[in-house]
Amino acid sequence: MVREPVGQLSSAFESAPLKKCATSTAKHQVLEHKERVCLLLSLQTSTKIAGWRTVCVGSFSVDIRVLCKLSSSYILLYSCSFFLVFFSSFISISDLQHQQHIPCCSHLSWSTNEFKEWSHQGQGALAMQSTLPRTYLILVGYLADGRQEDKEKLVDGCLYVKDSTGKIPCELLHFELEWLESLFVFPSWSYIPQTDQSAAGYLEILVDPVPVNAPKEVLYGIPVTSPVSAGPLLTSRIPCKKRSKLTVAGELTKLGPLLCVNHKTFFFLFLKCFASAVCVPVLVQKLSQLLWHRVLQLGHRYTITGLSMSSLKKSGQMVFVTSVSSCLLPYCAEQVREQPLNSAWQGESTLSSSPETAEHLSCSLQLGAEEERPRSTKESKIISYVGFITKILNVQAGLFLLDNQVCLCLAYQPLLNSARGLRPGACVELIDVHLLQKPLVSFPYTVLGACLSTTVVLRSFSRLSTPYQPLASSGNLCLQLLFHFNLGMPLYLWLVSLLETFEERFSCFFGRRRLLSSMHQNPGAAEKFLVPLLQAMVPDREEARDIYKEILSKRHQCPLQKYWTLNPPCQAPSLSVVRHMAEQKSWEGFSPSQLLSPLEAQHMGTQELNRRLAWSYCTLSPISFQPQVILLGVLRVSSRSSSLQLQDKSRTLPCVISHKDGSPFAQTAVIGSLLQVKNYQLVVERFLKTDFPSWEHLQNLEHVREKKTSVYVQFYFEDVQVLYAAEGQIQKGLRSGNSSSLRKKKDGSTTSELETPEAKMLKLEDPKADTGRDENCQGDQSSTSTMSCVSHLFLVTQKEGLMSRNYQLPAEEAAEAKELQRSFQATVLWLGRPWLWRHPRETGTLSELEEMGCDGKEGVMQQEALLLFMGKSLRWFPFLHMDGLYRFVVPCCSDLEVFDKLCFPPVPATFLSRPSCPLCLPVQDSWHLEHETWISCLPESQLTAMSMLTGMDQTTASIPEVLSSSFTGSLVSFCGEIMERTLCASPKNEKSPVILGLPKQKGTLLSRDQSVKLSVSAAPGSPLVMDIYITATYLQHLWGLLPGAKFLFQNLERKISRFHNVYCTYIASSCVSVVSLPASHLPFPSSLAGEASSPSLVFLSSLRPQLQNLAQARILCHLSCVLTVCLQWICSLCSCIFKEGRCTRHNPPCPSQTGVRQASARVLVEDGTGEAVVLCRNEHVAAVLGLSLLEWEAAQNCVQSRGSVCIQHGEAPGTGCLEELEDLVACYLRNLCRNPLICRPILLDFSLDRKPSKILQPAPLQLRNFRCGETEFVSQVGPRPSLLCLKVEEVGQDALRYLNSQRMSRTSSSC
Repeated sequence: MVREPVGQLSSAFESAPLKKCATSTAKHQVLEHKERVCLLLSLQTSTKIAGWRTVCVGSFSVDIRVLCKLSSSYILLYSCSFFLVFFSSFISISDLQHQQHIPCCSHLSWSTNEFKEWSHQGQGALAMQSTLPRTYLILVGYLADGRQEDKEKLVDGCLYVKDSTGKIPCELLHFELEWLESLFVFPSWSYIPQTDQSAAGYLEILVDPVPVNAPKEVLYGIPVTSPVSAGPLLTSRIPCKKRSKLTVAGELTKLGPLLCVNHKTFFFLFLKCFASAVCVPVLVQKLSQLLWHRVLQLGHRYTITGLSMSSLKKSGQMVFVTSVSSCLLPYCAEQVREQPLNSAWQGESTLSSSPETAEHLSCSLQLGAEEERPRSTKESKIISYVGFITKILNVQAGLFLLDNQVCLCLAYQPLLNSARGLRPGACVELIDVHLLQKPLVSFPYTVLGACLSTTVVLRSFSRLSTPYQPLASSGNLCLQLLFHFNLGMPLYLWLVSLLETFEERFSCFFGRRRLLSSMHQNPGAAEKFLVPLLQAMVPDREEARDIYKEILSKRHQCPLQKYWTLNPPCQAPSLSVVRHMAEQKSWEGFSPSQLLSPLEAQHMGTQELNRRLAWSYCTLSPISFQPQVILLGVLRVSSRSSSLQLQDKSRTLPCVISHKDGSPFAQTAVIGSLLQVKNYQLVVERFLKTDFPSWEHLQNLEHVREKKTSVYVQFYFEDVQVLYAAEGQIQKGLRSGNSSSLRKKKDGSTTSELETPEAKMLKLEDPKADTGRDENCQGDQSSTSTMSCVSHLFLVTQKEGLMSRNYQLPAEEAAEAKELQRSFQATVLWLGRPWLWRHPRETGTLSELEEMGCDGKEGVMQQEALLLFMGKSLRWFPFLHMDGLYRFVVPCCSDLEVFDKLCFPPVPATFLSRPSCPLCLPVQDSWHLEHETWISCLPESQLTAMSMLTGMDQTTASIPEVLSSSFTGSLVSFCGEIMERTLCASPKNEKSPVILGLPKQKGTLLSRDQSVKLSVSAAPGSPLVMDIYITATYLQHLWGLLPGAKFLFQNLERKISRFHNVYCTYIASSCVSVVSLPASHLPFPSSLAGEASSPSLVFLSSLRPQLQNLAQARILCHLSCVLTVCLQWICSLCSCIFKEGRCTRHNPPCPSQTGVRQASARVLVEDGTGEAVVLCRNEHVAAVLGLSLLEWEAAQNCVQSRGSVCIQHGEAPGTGCLEELEDLVACYLRNLCRNPLICRPILLDFSLDRKPSKILQPAPLQLRNFRCGETEFVSQVGPRPSLLCLKVEEVGQDALRYLNSQRMSRTSSSC
């Protein structure tokens, strides 16, 4: 080696002057060998590799080759090519992985213009994506397959670039076997980090690396056997062990993917004869030969040495298998000679060596895909396709979008390289891929499905700066369910869509890993949700997928071969979508006329008409949607609205929960749990603001000024499946599984296997929740107190409703008066003494009751308290119910006197001293409420200890008792079923309560001067009905008030009207709780729910003045005479007489131009036991008079020009106007009433007139004569009751005989 001074470098590179590095002390030497100009740098040992700077020599670019490392220097070889001036630095594998966090690329030999052109060509259809930024880094390393570094690691055919600092996975478009374990310089590469920056990325080698040493030349001259001659060997009876190794040459016609089964990695390839279609399968499973998969190319000719034969264990099919000594060589006709088989190989063949024989062997397997669907089954097409990846739809599901129009599914073909290189912008070639047109109705793309016979070739890497999303092979729920149920493409796409929605909605609460985790004995939330759906869709799951049949069969058979267009049977949309769908369905085809009966609407005035339209509801079930909607949500309770809610990432949905046995929902342990509701009722409350002049304008929607909705859901807890139990809650309520009710407590203890939720999760409470500890519990700061807690058991004896109250705590007495704050209170009875626990999970026994039974100190046992719930403690409102045993748990506390310290008297001692009043205890925000059981479910031993509480239970009366005249209580509690819900104006003698601090309910248009009247019955079909009036102010906290629902009403105020009607009003201390949900609803209910069933048949003598709350009954009676008839047209606005197209009111003048026709009549009926006056209105008047529809319309139209026509007939005095003698309409009506045909037997449905014109007073019975033909009867009758006609039916002779027989049987039984 000749040393030359640095100054002579310029002459060595002709006109290329050397730019000396200022920080280097290197000595340069120039060598010339075989037309190469080489530069030898001798660097001192103190020089760091990361700090090396290479310098361009003149206008030549430099390729770097590390030859060897000397004791005191590195020798680098530079070969000159192209014109480029640049500065680059070395980077190690370790630095690249830990310091580079964004995608980048390095092109040592490219000019700036070349790089810009390359970047511009890579954008294509993704013009909005940025290209890879360029860096000037020199990467040098070895290519390896990872076998030497990690003996325990499974070799999967992946390549790595390694140096002394580490290794990194890499992908190459072209690879040669002799490159393995060789040192390379990588002149052009891209580094793609993972989306998760805690994990390393991988390298994309854009051009072939430059090796340091020249590749070795391979000499050929090998005897080979063609596939035509080798095919019959697979059916030979000679044992495989007696045969020698074989070398086979042929054209690669099929290349299977890399598979990993039972921790063994392998792949199949098929070599075809050059002159025929006969091909033989070759199994490659040696670790050192897995890299062949990267070298093999379809259509190329290869020679494989050292092949032996083996049979597959499951199918028994014979295949060629490579040995340790096998080699893969390119086929060269000049250097390869064909050798015939010797006698040992030929042996005893059972079949000939014709092409038909090989084809027959490969077609002997049967199909293992899904069952064919008649009439809807389609056959997929097998095509080849080349396209660019434009979007990653779901990398874990193996879904990619090609060219913005075709979906590529790689789920059926395992990707052992974790989908490296499949980024947006990459070009892929698909050979023998399945084309499926519209496999799923809701899926917008045509699908290309890659099976095990599909070859996926990466043609070019992406030039865009997109991160790497690795495909998780282990713990991948999509792929696990795909192979477990052997799903076809339609079901798999539906599965992916459900899982995507599930993950998007709830990963912010529990984390993606917890949702999708799957263990053998502890399935995750997603698996609990999806597996039952797939079991219902694939009830007869076929045999597991046989990958060997799929690959080796001559006739192509795979799960993608046949498919059908799937219409998803169900969906699980977000709660915001559910709300939108419910609102859309409630308004779909909606018309105000649907809410009212036409016979009723045509007689209503403007005010009554618009009030009846102001509030309506619509109920939807899961099957109301197509496809069916599955309800999922995290159960939370809002301290702002004090209501239960289901929540996901999109929004919250209020809910009403009950138990099928009638017990209230009180399970606080499920707060924060992920629930799946199978059966539910989605209720849409509709609020309309309208100004319809009359019923004739109901079709004109221009009169609808505003409309809003309020959506909530109601369901039974027995129809709930807990997919993920809440962490941080006491899990006693969930330890027994989904028990039907909390009234029956089951023993058992299971520790929670859940972990603390991940950081940055959405809170299940309000964001401003108080997380601090109680100031009275901060004395002991030891480690024991941080986990210890204090609990106290109590019994709820009374609960009041949610209101704004003027509570003033003792600490605030000196302060100024504050505004009313929303709160509620409950009267409780402390049981036993406070207990100290080491951990909240230990609180699970009712030892306080056992202590009470042995102690006998009544002073401790019967201590009463008034709990005040304000602020964040309002969240316990839906869980607290009367007769329930609860426990307060004070976390991070060891002070047993914490409850006594916070108590204070209800009234300040300066005003009044009442020692008998219970002490008030403000419930702190950090306290936790647990429900233990109900009094009725206590064991006999513990129930004995509670015997002294029998006199303290609040009495719940029945509706007949409350309606009785002997009832004296003012506050009543009873249970009943809502029969009807109507909106009405508040009573004039009652003022609407002024509730400060309660904002108007979002979505409601009800004004504060409106009320709702609930007609409540003790049981379906019961004749007695209680009317309950609730002002609109209270309605914003009351959910589920629907016909058919059963409620427990507590502390209602009982009132008696001037007509002696008993009714109740909802006041500040009142409270309601749902007992049972409606069984079914009409979409647009407008009448009593009891109309569907026939009313009971009664006698007039059984009607007493005390039964003013009779809902509906039926009598078989005789119409004696018509007393009065009045037909009139009234103004729809002011109810004055409407005559000749205008209102007759003059002072002040009425602007209305719409009239409404109304009719009324009073008739006298008797049934042999008594008489009654029946008031008939509108269409019932025509039925009583026996007029047809046309006759009735003509009579009403004649009245329009007169305004009003009224007649008096019979014995009843009237106050109506007398008709004029010349009025033809009046004469017609009088003659009609005198007609003897009017007096006839009828079947009358009625209710008691609760507002009669004359209030009946109690009077003794009187004797009255009745005549029936020639016979005269004498009977004792009382005052004539006033009835309200609900329905009139004509009675035929047969029906009359049947009803009379029923009456006689009832009369005889009563006697």
